[in-house]
Amino acid sequence: MRYGGDNRSRLLLVILIVTSLFLITLDLRGVAVMSGIRHGTQSALAPFQKAASTVFSPVGNFFSDVAHLGRTRTKMKSLEDDNAVLRDKLLQQKSLAIQLSQLKSTLDLAGTAGYEVVNAKVISQGSSASFTQTIIIDAGANAHLTRDMTVICGQGLVGVVKAVYPTTSLVMLASDPAFKIGVRVAGSQEIGILSGQGTNTGVLQLLDTQSSVKRGDVLLARGSQGDKPFVPGVPVGEILFVADSAGAVSQIAEVKYFAHLSALGVVAVVVKAPAADPRDSLVPKPPVPRPIPTVTIYATPSPSPSPSATAKK
Repeated sequence: MRYGGDNRSRLLLVILIVTSLFLITLDLRGVAVMSGIRHGTQSALAPFQKAASTVFSPVGNFFSDVAHLGRTRTKMKSLEDDNAVLRDKLLQQKSLAIQLSQLKSTLDLAGTAGYEVVNAKVISQGSSASFTQTIIIDAGANAHLTRDMTVICGQGLVGVVKAVYPTTSLVMLASDPAFKIGVRVAGSQEIGILSGQGTNTGVLQLLDTQSSVKRGDVLLARGSQGDKPFVPGVPVGEILFVADSAGAVSQIAEVKYFAHLSALGVVAVVVKAPAADPRDSLVPKPPVPRPIPTVTIYATPSPSPSPSATAKK
């Protein structure tokens, strides 16, 4: 029985080999029967392939989406970082532009008056042990600054130096309640004392009860003996209104400072005043009004009916 089984196995192997060679030969010669067999095989396997695709496609899509989500999050994080860097650069550019504008206006004011100044950057703003409203500037003894020097900006008076350190200085702002300065009304000899009151306005006490000041009058620094603590001619502020002080010893007025004391970026310390008082040369010029655009409308009259057309009616 064992020999018969071996013979049948050998015969089956020979038949398979011959059949394989025959099919290969037909395929190489391009006989259509092979394409038909392949087509039939594909048709038979198509339902199984479709079922496998239905079963395994969500799984494959899930892993693909997970990988894609990871890449998307990485890209979003990279874009957010790039946006943060660009935002910081934009803010820095805006800050530099503001500082350059303030520096230019400050130098223009100092140049017009003939003040010798040391430019300084404001590095902090707040209060100190002695004053409620101050700024710290990045110039001190290293720039030959001393106590009781006038501090200005492009719009006018900022305050006075109260303490000097090796590389910084403490400046008391004109808005501090302890601040006082002698002022005069531009274009006249009316004088008074301006005091800070912790806001963007100060209180003016006129020394002459007969003084005739009004809203819009400009106040300038009178100057001090030896130009300390105040040099003459610095614009200080503008009168908002004069209080009704009938029978009072002196007139009282409220004054709005020209300088924006809460938004200082660059200031200048006057280290030397000019030989002559600049007088009214620093009075701010009123803004030039913008022309109002005009629109011309041309009206075209409708044609009147002719006499013949009226007669026909």
